[in-house]
Amino acid sequence: MSSAELAKRVGLSRAMISKIENAQVSPSLATLSRLAAALEVPVTSLFQGLDEERDALFTKAGAGPELGRPGTQSGHRYQMLGSMRGPAKRMEPMLVTLTSQNEIFPLYQHAGTEFLYMLEGEMHYGYAGASYQLCPGDSLQFDGEVAHGPLQLSRLPVRFLSVTSFGQPPT
Repeated sequence: MSSAELAKRVGLSRAMISKIENAQVSPSLATLSRLAAALEVPVTSLFQGLDEERDALFTKAGAGPELGRPGTQSGHRYQMLGSMRGPAKRMEPMLVTLTSQNEIFPLYQHAGTEFLYMLEGEMHYGYAGASYQLCPGDSLQFDGEVAHGPLQLSRLPVRFLSVTSFGQPPT
């Protein structure tokens, strides 16, 4: 059954069905009852195995979706390596490739702690007024809420793994 058909049967929007499915909202008992009726299952079946269910994400080499980020221009490639949905989203791994020395890089600020691991090339990376020269095998971990970003690319292409951790899920 498609989400559109389920939404029609339950009397909800497709957007609300998506939010329920992705654990972005907690439906009322009445809504759960309508969902179970539309799916022709007992309400209790919606909870079976919940404590045993865990998502696993597998991303084939080169197959992660490319993302547009603030400051994304030619010579910048941000490839998502995996992202859990709902409260399970505690980190965001990304492969970043920079191929143009002539770009002016914006400084970024975001929630969470970020970890960078250099794979290829060399760059100077700015954080809180300091500059770190990163070469293959080097790593840098920092608070994402402090302004940070590439300052200068010394040897192209620059490729690094960026993992942002968002901490504990809400309880």
